Formats: sequence, structure tokens, C-alpha cells
Amino acid sequence: MQKIYNIFIEALDGKEKNFVSGSINRAIVLLSIPMILEMAMESLFAVVDAFFVAKISVQAVAAVGMTESVLTLIYSLAIGLSTAASAMVSRRVGEGKPAKAAVAAMQSIYIATVISVIIGIFGLLYAENVLRWLGGDDDMIRNCVGYTRIAFGSNIAIMLLFLLNGVFRGAGDAAIAMRSLWLANGINIVLDPILIFGFGPIPAFGIEGAAIATAIGRGAGVVYQLNILWKGSSIIHLTKAHLYFHWKTTLKLLKIAYTGALQFLIASASWIFLMRIIARFGDDAVAGYTISIRLLVFTILPSWGIANAAATLVGQNLGAKQPDRAEISVWRAAFYNMLFLATVSVIYFFSAEYLIRVFDDTPAVVEAGVLSLRIICAGYIFFAYGMVISQSLNGAGDTRTPTIINLICFWAMEIPLGYFLAITMDWGLAGVCWAIATSETMAAVFCIWVFKRGKWKLIEI
Repeated sequence: MQKIYNIFIEALDGKEKNFVSGSINRAIVLLSIPMILEMAMESLFAVVDAFFVAKISVQAVAAVGMTESVLTLIYSLAIGLSTAASAMVSRRVGEGKPAKAAVAAMQSIYIATVISVIIGIFGLLYAENVLRWLGGDDDMIRNCVGYTRIAFGSNIAIMLLFLLNGVFRGAGDAAIAMRSLWLANGINIVLDPILIFGFGPIPAFGIEGAAIATAIGRGAGVVYQLNILWKGSSIIHLTKAHLYFHWKTTLKLLKIAYTGALQFLIASASWIFLMRIIARFGDDAVAGYTISIRLLVFTILPSWGIANAAATLVGQNLGAKQPDRAEISVWRAAFYNMLFLATVSVIYFFSAEYLIRVFDDTPAVVEAGVLSLRIICAGYIFFAYGMVISQSLNGAGDTRTPTIINLICFWAMEIPLGYFLAITMDWGLAGVCWAIATSETMAAVFCIWVFKRGKWKLIEI
């Protein structure tokens, strides 16, 4: 027991930076613990946010669900750029070149800032159109458009938080990434009820309060990250010498980020089309589905912590010219992830109704939520392998292959199958959920097949 406690504390301290030698299991644990805790806080934020918004109205939950189905596009851009930065940083660190890793980090910040400004302007101008296109009625748009505007307008905080945590993870500084997200989402969780319902002299902002809390919390996290980078408390230390624009590094980043972002955009955009299908069945179906997705995110995000650990190990070990060690690390991480998600799947199946009622006890919402939760988590075991291997390919700099897999599974399969089962076969919400479980399973099968071929070991970045 003492040994487990000691390695847990060691992982939180984040003093171990070298993951290209020694025990692979130890490396996975030291990286995974802070990454899992990092993503656990992100998932807790999603659940807490849904809990408080559900106290406003079913319409508010539906509006949040619709807005976030589009915000996932922003997350996709952020994750894509973060993937590129993490892959390049981990490769340079594995090669023993932290100064070049710092150059890559600074260029990625420039790229993220430009993208965020463009998205922010678009969101502020066309927030109403976004909600209307997704199926929102005039009443919902009138009451909830403020949330959408604030969410889009403050997207730079989301973009930079994701990006810089990718930089830290690539450098092996997983503990710093964990602390920044705990700070960001801890502030958001505290501010959520205060700004939504009011407290003392602070007025109740309603659904807009949830967006304001998120902007403040994640903005604080970004300030913390930048402070760490400039103080030199991480392997990556930004100085005035890194402020110049480096075209060669920027083009390399964009090359990886392009397919990386496209990879996640394809997956995220499929959720928008699925949301349009679900909107046909009313606000109760959308609200129940949104709550179930938040609960699924609560467990999937910690699993992404394990996947991110595998990606870091792949990048650093390829940089150190140890491809076999990189491959072993991935298979072990995927197995551990499968054990975790299999356990969660059983728990969710038998406690679905109770969990949904915690958020909303409206019978129709509960029915939709339970249905969604039970069906989608049926594919968890396969998804466990898919997410680790897909992220490991990204860590190697091969963002193109997962992009192709996502295009096949989510656009050529998930959307048509969801429409066919939900509308043509009249399965309703269940049809969409079965389409999700099926496509995620097939994506995992393709990832395993590609990974075994081993071409990812030859990628140069």
C-alpha cells in the first residue's frame, strides 16, 4: 500500500521527466495519473455544468447541448493543434532538444490566437443563426442566445488551455497540465451556481452565467500556464528569443495540425448532424441525450488521460530511436484502459436511471437519458482500444490515418446509419445511439489493424 501511495505522490510531483528508459509500466503510471486527474476535472466540470443548467429549464439544457455540438468544432481545432504541438514537442524532447521544443510551443500559440479571433467574430455575429440551424425555436433562441455568444466569444481560453496542456504533456510535464485544468475548472465549478442563480450583490445571469463562469475559469488556467512557461518551471521555457516567427516550424505544425484538426472536426461534425436528427424528437429527447453524453464524458475524458500518456510515450521513444518500446507502451496502455471502461460500462448499465434522475426527473427526459446511456456505453470495450491507438498514431505524427478512419466510420457510416435507424426504421433516439456504438466499434477495429502494420514507426517530423 505504501508503494502505491509513494508512486501516486511521485506522479503528482511531476519530477520524473525521462520516459525513454526504465520500466514501461512505471512510465505509464507516472504519466497516466496526472493526465487522468487532469481529464477527471474536465469531466467533472461537464457534469456539474449540466447539473446547474438543468435547474434552469429543459430548454436551457437543450440549448447548451446544441451550442456544445458546435463548440466541439472549436474543441476539434484546439485538439488538432494541440496534437501537432504535443507530437513535435515530445519528439524534440526525446531527441534532447528542449530549445527547439520551445520554438514549436511559441509558434503554436500564434496559430491558436489567430484562429480564436476569427471564430470569436463569427460566433458573436451569427449565434442566432447557429441555434436556428440546429433546430432551436424562436423562444429558445430569444432566451439562450446570450450563452452561445459568450461561449463563442471566449473561445480563445478554450483554445489556449487545450493547446498549452498538449505542450506540457508532450514535454512529459503532465503534472503541470493537471494543475492548470484543476485550477480552471475548479474556478468554473465554484462560479457556476453563483453566476447562474446569483449570490448577495451578484445578480442571477441564468444560462449566461454558465458561459461566464467557464470563460473566467479557463482564462485563469491559461494565465497560470503562460506564467509557468515564462518562469521556466517546465522543460519548455519561453524567452524573448522565442518570440520571433519561425516559418519552417510553423509550416511543420500546420501540416500535422491540418489533418489532426480535420480528424477531430470530422468526428465532431458528425455529432452536429446527429443532434439535428435527435432534435426531431423534441426538447426532452435532446435534454436526455445531452445529460447522458455528459455522464459518458465523465468517464471517457479520464480514459483520454491514458491515451495521452501513450501518445507522449510514443513521441518521446520515437525521438530516442526506440520504436519497439513505443509499441509495447501502447498495447499496455490500451489494455489498462479497456479494464477501466469495461468496469464503467457495467456500472452505467445498471445505475442509468438513478444517474439521470440526479440531473432531471422529468419522465420523458429520464427515459431518453437512460436509453442513450445504456446503448452508447455498450461499445466502451472497443472504444478503449480505439482511443488509445488513435491517439498514439497522433503522437507519432501520423494524424492522416486516424483522419481517414474517422471519415469512413463517422461520415460514411455513423450519420447515414443514424438517419436510417432513427427515421427510416422509426427507432427514434435509440437508432442514433446504436449508430454511435456501431461506428465507434468499427473505428477501433480499423485503428488496431493499422497500428499492427507498423508504418507509424517511420514517420519523421
